[in-house]
Amino acid sequence: MTILPREFYSADTVSVAKNLLGKKIVRIIGRNKISGIITETEAYGHADDPASHAFGKITDRNRAMFGEVGFAYVYFTYGMHFCFNVVAKNPESPAGAVLIRAIRPEGGIKIMEKNRGSVGLKNLANGPAKLAQAMEITKGQYGVDLTKKSELYIAEGIEIKKIISSPRIGITKAVEKLWNFKVEI
Repeated sequence: MTILPREFYSADTVSVAKNLLGKKIVRIIGRNKISGIITETEAYGHADDPASHAFGKITDRNRAMFGEVGFAYVYFTYGMHFCFNVVAKNPESPAGAVLIRAIRPEGGIKIMEKNRGSVGLKNLANGPAKLAQAMEITKGQYGVDLTKKSELYIAEGIEIKKIISSPRIGITKAVEKLWNFKVEI
């Protein structure tokens, strides 16, 4: 399995969001390996994107978005959910990240079901908070280098033929940007 190199993430955030579709997220917890194919992403920019956490100034929460590409940006939302992002931006942009919204579970499904309370395969990781819970992604993975084999990384997956673009979900600013990308596999 080939882990995606840092250069993969050093491109326009929207392009990286599309190119992540079909790639495989791998989470190692002790001796257990959990994995899934990415089926939905959203791009978040910087000065061009008022819906992005990086739109304003650097904070403790969004600091990773301004850092080196290929690292995990995990944040806590609504006082109860974690969301997993990948720092991705072209070299001219100060910040950017791709929210991983959904996966098709592939390995470690029993562990994911336990983590989620056995909700059935269809609803196991079909939203950003569900994905984080199923894969045990928390603030402990904030800043993990995803370009190295470790507790969390992204590798080559399957070829994608058709991408569906739509407005991002759950935002009130920059709703005209069709930066939500998904595939059906």
